[in-house]
Formats: sequence, structure tokens, C-alpha cells
Amino acid sequence: MDKKVHELLNAQINKEFYSAYLYLDFSNYFKAKSLDGFANWYMVQAQEERDHAILFYTYLQNEDMPVTLDAIAKPDKVFSCNMDVLKAGLEHEKYVTSLINEIYGAAYDVRDFRTMQFLDWFVKEQGEEETNANDLISKMELFGSDPKSLYMLNQELAARVYAAPSLVL
Repeated sequence: MDKKVHELLNAQINKEFYSAYLYLDFSNYFKAKSLDGFANWYMVQAQEERDHAILFYTYLQNEDMPVTLDAIAKPDKVFSCNMDVLKAGLEHEKYVTSLINEIYGAAYDVRDFRTMQFLDWFVKEQGEEETNANDLISKMELFGSDPKSLYMLNQELAARVYAAPSLVL
């Protein structure tokens, strides 16, 4: 495997674990506001991100490449309202999309088709993640200022359950 591709894939493990930490922090924020549905939604997000990290980890191991685990930074965002959290989530997903695209581009440059195929799932996943984050912002804009509607949105988010990724390595 190309050195740059390997380094980017390995770094992505840490970035995915950071994403999990960030979403746990979001979940904490909403739990403190007694919005358990929102807290659940971000708890599921955290589980997904943790599994994404493990997918990158497993891919490198399957390719017989060393894995180096780094320290995970503490999330440092301070929010003044619920919408701030949702917007931070969208911005973070856009950032992760840029990281996946960077790895894909590096793999493309060296004709690493196996890594490109592995990343295809993540490219699709990031499209879904950005759509979900945008949809949540739209719903909050429509309903968030009305307590009854916010209650219903919270109930909707409480119903989300975790489903492990179906990517086969």
C-alpha cells in the first residue's frame, strides 16, 4: 500500500473515534436538556462512528498494514441553543466527507483500486449522513420553537435504533 494512503487511512481511525466522542458530547448536551430523543439520536451516531473506526482498523489489518492508535481529542464546542448542536453536526459531517474524499483521491492517484472499492461505501454513507443532518436542521427550523412539535420530534428521534454497517471486508 502506498505510504500516503496508509497514513491517511490510519489517521481516519482517530478521526472516526473523535466523531464518536463528539456525538457523545452532543448526546450529553441533549440529555441535560431532557431531550432524550435527541440524546438517543446522537448516541446512535456515536455508535456508528465507532464502528466506522473499526472498519478502517480492520481494513488496514486485513491489508497487513500496521495500525497506530493516537490520542483522541476532547470535544471543545460550547453551545448556546439546540440548533447550534445540529449545525455543528452538519459541519462535522461535511468535514468527514472531505477527509474521505482526500483518502479516495490519494488512492486514485496511485491506482489503489482495492482501497477505492473499500471507500465507495464511505462515500455513499457520507452522503446519507449529510442528508440526515440537513433534515434534522430543517425539522428543527419548522418545529423547534413550538413545544408540542418539539416534543413530537423528540419522540421521533427516540425511536431510532442502531444498525451495524453492512460493509463486508
